[in-house]
Amino acid sequence: MNKETLAFHETVDTHEILNFKTVCLLRSKLIQGLCFDNELKKLMEKDVQQSIQDIHELISLYQQSQILH
Repeated sequence: MNKETLAFHETVDTHEILNFKTVCLLRSKLIQGLCFDNELKKLMEKDVQQSIQDIHELISLYQQSQILH
């Protein structure tokens, strides 16, 4: 069976999105520690959890790269 792999431009795009989501995650975690509003903290925690899930999905896509094989 042929395993589907990402083309070069898809790999680059996935890498860029992965970097962006990682920076967003770090920023949300930093600001969450500085926030005093409990509702905003809860919203930011939800964003952190969603970002972690997104990053895991992006990593699994990135592992399908032709470059890595």
